[in-house]
Amino acid sequence: MSLKSIMRELKELKDGIGNMSKRGDQSKLWRSRTRSHVAPDEAPLESQLSEQSPWANLPPELLLDIIQRVEESETAWPARAVVVFCAAVCRSWREITKEIVKTPEQCGRLTFPISLKQPGPRESPIQCYIRRDRTSSTFLLFYGLVPSEGESDKLLLAARKVRRAICTDFVISLVADDFSRASNTYVGKLRSNFLGTKFTVYDSQSPCDSRIQSTARPRRRFHSKQVSPRLPACNYIIGTVTYELNVLRTRGPRRMHCILHSIPVSAIQEGGTAPTPSALPQSLDEQLSPLHSSKGKEPIVDTISPSIRATPVFSPGSREPLALKNKAPRWHEQLQCWCLNFKGRVTVASVKNFQLVAAVEPSHNVSPEEQEKVILQFGKIGKDIFTMDYRYPLSAFQAFAISLSCFDTKPACE
Repeated sequence: MSLKSIMRELKELKDGIGNMSKRGDQSKLWRSRTRSHVAPDEAPLESQLSEQSPWANLPPELLLDIIQRVEESETAWPARAVVVFCAAVCRSWREITKEIVKTPEQCGRLTFPISLKQPGPRESPIQCYIRRDRTSSTFLLFYGLVPSEGESDKLLLAARKVRRAICTDFVISLVADDFSRASNTYVGKLRSNFLGTKFTVYDSQSPCDSRIQSTARPRRRFHSKQVSPRLPACNYIIGTVTYELNVLRTRGPRRMHCILHSIPVSAIQEGGTAPTPSALPQSLDEQLSPLHSSKGKEPIVDTISPSIRATPVFSPGSREPLALKNKAPRWHEQLQCWCLNFKGRVTVASVKNFQLVAAVEPSHNVSPEEQEKVILQFGKIGKDIFTMDYRYPLSAFQAFAISLSCFDTKPACE
């Protein structure tokens, strides 16, 4: 055999081996692609853990120092929101952030959703405002002095007014587009009587001392897809708001009286404390993100029958509940109207304007300074814009519920 023929056969053999290797690589690639569609669930989880490992493995000392510096220096919400959002990255961030970020009573700021049910600061009030939408019968509570032009204000709570045959309901939620009782954003509600002279405040979670009776309704039914088994199935009466009748149309503004069953009168005494919940129900506490607005949900309104009634029940050793009354205004001869000192927070005269102070007896041993301190004030500053300032021992939810009672029709009180 000549040398030329031998070289030709070697070349053909080399080409054949190359083609076989290419087909093998293609078959391996095809098999790997087919296997990728039926890969186990553990594979993406491991990749996600590897991506989160730089955050999860951050030294606790460094993380503690970062959060402390931001909490001490940043007072504006956008800057603090970045730190609080980081609490959802991993468990170590979440635990350290919860330890450093204090309650509104201690720091005067609203951070987590549970802050809305914790008492406000003792010294200076938390200033908010309410925007009313007449077309949708909704009321939005925002954090801030006045509405901003960029509409970037922080939404705290939202309420929808629902008229029924014998009463009116204000369903309160954490978001502005979901008012379903079956949602984990449901916070509570306010219900009026037929005349609009008495209102009952319901909370979605039990008070800390567990001495308020719930309005459980065993006959209530929901669709199986609407309710999570972790959601509470009842409301708890935490307070009442009563407006004094004015059948004779005597001269004077509205007179209101509030009783807060979940707050003892000892809370405003020297050394007293108000109940401070540490967490929302599990379905809400899992999120641990700052207050936000949900999207993509259709508004749903609970249709529970208003005919069922319940009253608060106290244990034998329970203390007297806190009572609030509206501060009496003075008659201004030159302006020919009733006046209150709102310290510039109210600019429009309205029958809805009010200030609430503690209604105590001499036996309660409450200092005169504490008796004169305005706990909640509400007033009008423009068309469908109202300010709401509250302080200890009220929470944002309780103050919002009391303020909502002003928006219901009261023909027997004016």
